[in-house]
Amino acid sequence: MAVDGKSLVTGGEDGRVCRIDAKGVVTELANIPRKWITAVATGPNGTVGFASGKTAWSRAADGKVQEFTQERSVEGIAFAPKGQRLAIARYNGATLIWTGTAAKPVELEWKGAHIGITFSPDGRFLITSMQENALHGWRLEDNKHMRMTGYPAKVKDWSWSAKAKWLATSGAPAAIVWPFAGKDGPMGKAPLELGLRGDSMVTSVACHPGEDIAAIGYNDGMILIVRFADQKEVLLRRPGKGAITSMAWDEDGYRLVFGSQAGDCGVVPLNE
Repeated sequence: MAVDGKSLVTGGEDGRVCRIDAKGVVTELANIPRKWITAVATGPNGTVGFASGKTAWSRAADGKVQEFTQERSVEGIAFAPKGQRLAIARYNGATLIWTGTAAKPVELEWKGAHIGITFSPDGRFLITSMQENALHGWRLEDNKHMRMTGYPAKVKDWSWSAKAKWLATSGAPAAIVWPFAGKDGPMGKAPLELGLRGDSMVTSVACHPGEDIAAIGYNDGMILIVRFADQKEVLLRRPGKGAITSMAWDEDGYRLVFGSQAGDCGVVPLNE
């Protein structure tokens, strides 16, 4: 989804990167012959990133494309909030690139396979998901390491709260929500565990755009909304046919859209 919420950017096995607007109009942004696009990311002002194999590209709104070749396969990409830096998840760490310049990339090292990547909305932290059941992070002002472990499964989904104070994650029987309000992020602090269900696993999370609450989807199709402050729960959807695979709020936080592994999808209005 584009940063402005007005279009969807896609990539796939045909090597094409396309933007689809709300009217269904498809615009081709890039075409890399004989390449499978494995990751896409969007930044402010129409900036788009995409990757295949050991190469990542950044496309500015004016159509100018930069190419960045890595020693290892590019597993995930993300833009910093202002769009001036592109982060790459790779084996044994992450790479930070200043787009639009010839500045030397910053290499952030940590052993293991890093497969997903995200900046905090305030730009202070960089977090990766790993092939093992853990997250890793860096405080970017000094590249101090942050280790977030204890998951019984891989973290496949995450969502930042509206004011960048919390990072909600999947990969456990509850949504594991790490605190990022302080200067040290989650180091030395226990995460919240929201919506704990001993017989199910959280597969999708989506923080509300304005309040400290999160929608939590489970592997049995159930969806809860849980408030961070007191862990109060509201049932939005009873168990269904398949795991919840994706969720998103509308701009005002009045509607939640979801999709499941079984092909179910829907919109849940919260203001009725």
